[in-house]
Amino acid sequence: MRSEAEILHADLDAFYASVEQRDDPRLRSRPVIVGSGVVLAASYEARAYGVRTAMTGRQARRLCPQAIVVEPRMSAYADASKAVFAVFEHTTPLVEGLSIDEAFLDVGGLRRISGPPAVIAARLRREIRTEVGLPITVGVARTKFLAKVASGVAKPDGLLVVPPDGEMDFLHPLPVRRLWGVGPVTAEKLGNRGITTVGEVARLPESVLASFLGPASARHLHALARGRDPRPVRTGVRRRSMGAQRALGRGHRSAEDLAAIVVGLVDRLARRLRTARRVCRTVTLRLRFDDFSRATRSRTLPQATAETLVILNTAAELLATALPMIEDQGITLIGVALGNLHDDHTVQLPLPFDQAPAGALDTALDDMRDRFGSSAITRAVLLGRDQGLSVPLLPD
Repeated sequence: MRSEAEILHADLDAFYASVEQRDDPRLRSRPVIVGSGVVLAASYEARAYGVRTAMTGRQARRLCPQAIVVEPRMSAYADASKAVFAVFEHTTPLVEGLSIDEAFLDVGGLRRISGPPAVIAARLRREIRTEVGLPITVGVARTKFLAKVASGVAKPDGLLVVPPDGEMDFLHPLPVRRLWGVGPVTAEKLGNRGITTVGEVARLPESVLASFLGPASARHLHALARGRDPRPVRTGVRRRSMGAQRALGRGHRSAEDLAAIVVGLVDRLARRLRTARRVCRTVTLRLRFDDFSRATRSRTLPQATAETLVILNTAAELLATALPMIEDQGITLIGVALGNLHDDHTVQLPLPFDQAPAGALDTALDDMRDRFGSSAITRAVLLGRDQGLSVPLLPD
């Protein structure tokens, strides 16, 4: 493990809302909500009133009546992200993007030419503020995990360096939710046993954690709670999964509505998959209910594929099995994720027993959309339906 804090986690603050405030001076220092039906982003001024991402617009306006609601401008956010990543890559060649608004940077080999990591981090923040006009928070630590936690603690618009000899003093008083992999369910399991801080997790024997979390989760959390995270900053790594989701707000959704939403999500994802020259083996349906609890349903396919029909049939079957739960608990978000991704040239092709060549229809539709635009041709079930926004993404 490194002996010095040389990994940066840089995370733009309230990204969409910050771009809106940058581009319209009337919005600065005022509560801003991006998205009217469902909140896509909220400025820190709006968050002070309890407004959160994925909340319904009606609920957000009830919490903060004075908020200014703006419609999203995805092209502006994509341009801002490209400008920020250009600054990252000018700072160091070792950049691992996590999303369009955050990345890890390894600055360990730059001390002689650029200065200590803390100085580099401060300069990075100034350059992004000056060149792109956006606030960004940076955490600096020996490990990726600690750097990400540091940036979360330092938000908004802050800089926090965790020195190697102060790691446990920094980490152990924090709530268990700061540990990667601790969601509401795991936090509840820990809380039921009186475990509320990272330090309490670190002091427990791993075998005790395994008795109620399972061996894999126990090993993972025990290592993080003790500051162990050997993962390097990796460049050029292709994503292991890709997904798309749709926030629905509250209110009843019929089975036909949900099926149409899944069709739109799968169409979008399958095209991304083929454009990236990749195939998937696992299809996962993600659900969030009215009480904010979550559930997933997944299926692993016998053969890796990028065919829309195969993925769509699998997702539709998963949705059918989840409909009783949705009817009982309500639904506020639905998503589809494709996992077990591989490059399409590394997968053995099946023998062509079918009459029609596999993927011929997909290829024709992709060509049509590439030439005339994504809306040039669509499925009848999607006509007249709002398919939601296509958010900017890192390259696949």
